[in-house]
Amino acid sequence: MKVKNAEFVASAVNAGQFPDAGLPEIALVGRSNVGKSSLINRLVDRKNLARTSSVPGKTQTLNFYRVNDDLHFVDLPGYGYARVSMTTRKKWGAMIESYLQTRKELKMVLLVVDMRHPPTADDQAMYEWLAYYRIPCRVVATKADKVKRSQREKQKAVIRETLGIPPEHPLLLFSAEDGTGKEELWEMIGEAIRS
Repeated sequence: MKVKNAEFVASAVNAGQFPDAGLPEIALVGRSNVGKSSLINRLVDRKNLARTSSVPGKTQTLNFYRVNDDLHFVDLPGYGYARVSMTTRKKWGAMIESYLQTRKELKMVLLVVDMRHPPTADDQAMYEWLAYYRIPCRVVATKADKVKRSQREKQKAVIRETLGIPPEHPLLLFSAEDGTGKEELWEMIGEAIRS
């Protein structure tokens, strides 16, 4: 997709604050600091559209980004490491589950994992939860540039096996640094929003 315009639209903590443009939505889930915001920035060729941070847990709301009037990316709070209270974490969990289960505009979830490491127990739980509720999901392994080419197939196999990704589902390698996987990911997104 040729990105002519990309803009931040809204930060939301409940359905009343979600944009009502009716555009198809692609949501990004993953553990804190896995690179969801960097992935969005690379896809739209903007350095700081989605705010990135070296501090885990920075994204604490559902952040909506409009691309060309074609779709919204929705950056969800990361799970796992974030140094936030249990109460806050429970609130995030309820907010995320409500969005994923009830949002009609949601076309696909990108589960973002770090290619350098096996998926965490939280990643596995999220993948199983999405499958259980039949929410369309594709796994994107970020930080591909940090894994030697000779090691990539091995790492992909570990991710596939740990999450139980069916052979017919693609596992996309992505790098926000060098753009690896960008075109393929746009193709996948294009198919999802057209379906």
